[in-house]
Amino acid sequence: MRLLFLGDVMGRAGRAAVTGRLKALRADWGLDFVVVNGENATSGAGLSPEHARILLDAGADCLTLGDHAFDQKGMLSFIENEPRILRPLNYARLAPGKGARIFAAPGGRKVLVTQALGRVFMKQPFDDPFSAIDATLRAHPLGGAVQAALVDFHAEATSEKMGMGHWCDGRASLVVGTHTHVPTGDAQILMGGTGYLSDAGMCGDYNSIIGMEKLEPMRRFVTGMVKDRFTPAAGEATLSGVFVETDDRTGLAQKIRMIRLGGRLEAAAP
Repeated sequence: MRLLFLGDVMGRAGRAAVTGRLKALRADWGLDFVVVNGENATSGAGLSPEHARILLDAGADCLTLGDHAFDQKGMLSFIENEPRILRPLNYARLAPGKGARIFAAPGGRKVLVTQALGRVFMKQPFDDPFSAIDATLRAHPLGGAVQAALVDFHAEATSEKMGMGHWCDGRASLVVGTHTHVPTGDAQILMGGTGYLSDAGMCGDYNSIIGMEKLEPMRRFVTGMVKDRFTPAAGEATLSGVFVETDDRTGLAQKIRMIRLGGRLEAAAP
């Protein structure tokens, strides 16, 4: 199975990159399933129902969120009626929506997608992500209940992300980090056969400070004072993510490639 995961969509520029390229990529690369992290697609903070529909219509099979899952209040009710959107698995127990779901893929195959939030350096005290992911993977074994399993680990610390990768090794097709908006260069297939990348980066304008116009973040770094709100950078975005090809029999990764298209970063493709 050919899977594509795209990192955090950042504001209008990120949405434009996805809507402008994804349908063609599905055809050109023969993609079977596409997951997009929509965490910052609306003004850099959360995902609105309107923008969720735009990303789904552009060709995403599933949208994942993150620690800003419900910054856009409309998502509180929308997520209950849109099964293609997942909030973090270890979020508050009474939060609306689901943190894991099985999706249909071409040829009668099934794909498990789940997301969890890290706890190291994160502002909120989320539940243990390792036990939450462990229970989900045990309930949906590769090569049995599902033909592929993708874990989006939305976390700050690369050490915690690597820990999750090894925790899931042999039990997931792909473990990919999100949240930092900076793509890492460590795409690999772990010893047990799981594809891994510490961070997929963002779909956004890299002439910025992690997707935001530079002036206000720089002011805060230099003066320690807040003057204005952060504003998403609006230049040409780079589509950032990771491509994985799996074995339908085992669900394990056979090939992994980083993806970077458009914008300022050096191009990379399958």
